[in-house]
Formats: sequence, C-alpha cells, structure tokens
Amino acid sequence: MNDVRKLVQDLKPVFLMVSVQIAYSSVNVLYKLAINDGMSIRVVTAYRLMFAVVFTSSLALIFERKSRPKLTWRVLFMSFFSGLFGASLFHNLFLEALDLVSATFATAVYNLVPAVTFILAILCGMEKLNVRTAAGKAKVMGTIIGIGGSMLLTFFKGQEINVKSFGTNLLQKNEQVVALHTDSGKKFLGVLCGFGSCFSFALWLIIQSKMSKEYPSHHSSTALMSLMAAIQATAFALYVEKDWSQWKLGSSIRILTVAYTAIVASGLVVIVIAWCVRMRGPMFVSVFNPLMLVLVAVADSLMFGENLYVGSVMGAMLIVGGLYMVLWGKSKEMKKANLSVSSEINQEHEATEVVVMSTTINDDNCDRVNNTDANCKSNIVAKVS
Repeated sequence: MNDVRKLVQDLKPVFLMVSVQIAYSSVNVLYKLAINDGMSIRVVTAYRLMFAVVFTSSLALIFERKSRPKLTWRVLFMSFFSGLFGASLFHNLFLEALDLVSATFATAVYNLVPAVTFILAILCGMEKLNVRTAAGKAKVMGTIIGIGGSMLLTFFKGQEINVKSFGTNLLQKNEQVVALHTDSGKKFLGVLCGFGSCFSFALWLIIQSKMSKEYPSHHSSTALMSLMAAIQATAFALYVEKDWSQWKLGSSIRILTVAYTAIVASGLVVIVIAWCVRMRGPMFVSVFNPLMLVLVAVADSLMFGENLYVGSVMGAMLIVGGLYMVLWGKSKEMKKANLSVSSEINQEHEATEVVVMSTTINDDNCDRVNNTDANCKSNIVAKVS
C-alpha cells in the first residue's frame, strides 16, 4: 500500500503537467470557436484579462496581504511593460495568428520562446554564448534548429496528410470567411503576428526576471501585471471595436471561453505550474510544452478541418528538437552553477573552522602567564597544521 502511495506521489507532477497542457490546448479550441462565433479578438483578450484581475487579486489578498513588499514607481513601471508584453500585446498577436493561419502554427511558434529568449538574453548581457562548452553549443544549435523549423513550418507544405476523414469540421458555417482570409493574402500578416507574439513573450520573460528581484511576491506581481494588461487591452478594444454588440456575452460559447481562459488558464493553471516548479524545478515544467503542440495539431485537424502537411510536421519536430537542445544546455549550466556555489560554500565553512580553531588555540595558550608572544604564535601554527 505504501509503495502505491509513493508511486502516486511521484507521478502526481506528471499528471498535473499533462493536465496543464490539455487545459492550454482547450483554450486554443475555445478561442477558435469564439472567433468563429463572431466574437472580436480584442474583446476576448480584454474580457480574459478583466476576469484574471479579479482572480489574481483575490489570491494576492489571501496569501500576501501582510507580507507584500513596498510598492514603488519603478515596480509600477515594470508592471506596465510586463502587462504589455506578457499579456495584452501577446494575447492579441497570438489570437490574430490563430485566426488568420491556424492554431497549430500559433502553438508551434510559441515553442520558439526559449530560443528567442536566449537571443534576447545575450543581447541584454544576461547570458553568454560559451560555445567552447557542450552546454553552450547545445543552446546555440538548438536555437538555430528551432528557427530553421519555424521557417520550414511557414514556407514549406509538402504532401497533405489526410486525417480529416476521422473527425468533423466545427467551422463549416464560416468556411467561406476562412477562405476569404486565405485568398486575400492575410495569412502573411498572421505569420508576422505569430512571430511577434513569440518575441513579445520572450521580452516579457526578460522584464519579469528583473521584476521578480525587485518585487518578490508572486501573487501580487501577477495581479499588478493583470491589472495593467486589462487596462491596456480594454482601452485598445474600445478604440478599435466601435460595435457595442461585440461586448455582449450572448452565446454560451462566448461565456465559456471568457470564464475558462480567465479562471483556468490565467488562474488555476498558474498555481499548478508554480507547485510543479517548486517540486521538480523549471526544467521539468518546460519539458511538457511540446505536448500542447501535438494536442492542438490533432484537434485542429479533427475538429476544424485544418490541412495538415508533411512540412508542418517536419517543422514542428525541428522546433521541438531545438527546444529540448536549448533546455538541455540550460540544465547543464544550472547544474554547473549549483556545484560551483556548493563548493564555494564548503570553502567558506572550512575557512571559518580554521579561524575558530586558531582563536581557540590562542585563548588556551596565550592566556597563560608563562608563555611569551613567540611561544603563542608557534603553538598556534603547530596545532593548526
């Protein structure tokens, strides 16, 4: 019985991370259905972030009401850009790519975030190439392979893989609209939006690393970011969308999309990821990211009748392979850094023990009246050696 409980505890983070990827895949499906229902992308983003503010603020009040650090103008400034690049701009660009191209493409490009973050970190002086080490070579090669895979995914189709016969097309009502999108050349705009969302999220990770040091309260910083993002997204939606009927959550799919993305994707999933990071580390969490690409690709083909090509599969595989190479290189560097920190701590402890021993010898011998200074020094040296 104890062995079964231990096995369940060991597999618990795995099950939770698989559930996280299923939840994120469901978000993409709901987004597609809401957009097909006629809901504006800008309004979806604004509602999601407004609901997220309520949820994250509640968590901050419950868990960090008394331990919250002082709020400064610098923190507010970073919160503004965190909300811009990590939420409002990112979600708008991501949904535009999902609408104009496909959910598979938007998800595949999202897996480029570690590679793009690595490039930005080098430019900001936060990372070093270290091409002489195996870890450095893996990160550079993984970045190149990932970018090459994205190019293949974008520009090469190849033979079509027919899996649509096993599913149904939930977007049949708007097939003419989808065709118009493709015929009018808006697919290229969707590709640019996809890469823009990737760049935006990578830039948010750089800013967030700075903010977490100045304001080390996870729930409060997330609530601040959500608040800034909600203000930005709502202002943008009000400026772009002149039709007030877009703000009505009349259909059940719109209500479900807004509630699910805000509470589950922006709330519960964040808590689960934070728990898994604490239990198994960030590298364990990152390993499960490509699973969402597989789930979205299957759902895209079976539920929405999207074409699946050999080039798309090959490009996605290269992106995933590049992702794992970057993660492997980063994990090697983290292990090396942890070992160096441990050795430094051990050296400090040894030095402290020598100092304590020397002080003890000095107290034992030099307090004696008959001992001279020379005798004291010779006794200390002899005993320490």
